[in-house]
Amino acid sequence: MPDKSDITFAFQAAPTSEEPAADRVLYREVVEDCHIGADLGFEAAWFLEHHFSDYYPTPSPLVFMSHIAAECPTLGLGTSVLVLPWYHPLRIAEEIAMVNALTDGMLHIGMGRGTAKSEYDAYGVDMNQARARFAETYRLIDTALTGEPFTFDGEFHKIGREITIRPSPFGKPINFYGAIGSPGSASIMADLGLPPLCIAQFPDHLLDRIIKTWRQRTGELGRPTEATVPIAAKLFIAENDDKARDLARTYLPRNFEAQVKHYEIDANPWEDIPEYEVFSKIFANMKQMADPANIDPVMDLNFVGSPDTIADRIEVLRDLGFNYFLVSSATPGVPKDVRREMYRRFAADVAPRFDPSFGRAGTPPRVAAAGDD
Repeated sequence: MPDKSDITFAFQAAPTSEEPAADRVLYREVVEDCHIGADLGFEAAWFLEHHFSDYYPTPSPLVFMSHIAAECPTLGLGTSVLVLPWYHPLRIAEEIAMVNALTDGMLHIGMGRGTAKSEYDAYGVDMNQARARFAETYRLIDTALTGEPFTFDGEFHKIGREITIRPSPFGKPINFYGAIGSPGSASIMADLGLPPLCIAQFPDHLLDRIIKTWRQRTGELGRPTEATVPIAAKLFIAENDDKARDLARTYLPRNFEAQVKHYEIDANPWEDIPEYEVFSKIFANMKQMADPANIDPVMDLNFVGSPDTIADRIEVLRDLGFNYFLVSSATPGVPKDVRREMYRRFAADVAPRFDPSFGRAGTPPRVAAAGDD
């Protein structure tokens, strides 16, 4: 169980807005978000990867992160997630090494196999190969980032001539994580040596099963079971629970509407893909959550409420084994001023309860949150 003092907080930096806006405008707002987050004391900003739609249009998190490295050199950076089956492993290993060299902050690389069939189809990658491609790509990345000369003989990638990647990896460590789409993924990530990266939308009994499965398998392999274990949670915070839940009912359903469209949920594209049977079941309920009347259970699992309520939820998740909390108020439809104020309130009223040094570098005065009198 993580100690209270070992908890770290980061935030999600994502291009989204209240009204449609040019991508260039959204990206500039994200840069502003990162400056604010760094000033508030968050350890890192994490970036998503999505293609070909309005749903968080960030086709290259690493490109975005390299820009933020120049703007906010001490801010840690993370991905949630890089979809490995779409990349050539050598190219992504080189880019990870470059970003690590360009920033002074910690680098967190969350990786997954992706869920949107439209993106797989556009890249000409067979979704039935997703799990195998993910594992092989990560193994090659891991090998390349040792900085030693290597060859590789895999199912999808073969490197017969010995090479060494540039830039040369150096001493600053990189934290790698594997995104968990189901409890069964926990053993797969343990086999790869990857700590799990989870979402708070899973019920607690599943999160408990994921952590225990990962630790059991990791222990069987003779590896340390203590690690940074992140979990991502939607954040809607106000002075009391009623106001926070009103905010969530206003904006959170729009997030699910965007997912329904991006993932083509009505078409159920995973129905005939064996590796995605679990996703087919999970996403079947997504459309219902686009209705504000149905999202109370989701609010209960995420960070929705007063500072006291959210602190209590963090305690529950900490007791399950999570020690790195990635909060997100950047969901479709949330105005930039509202999301920034929620980050400020969290930084002022929640994070210091778990990390007394949080924000000591100087936190801007908190203004009234959306929904406050």
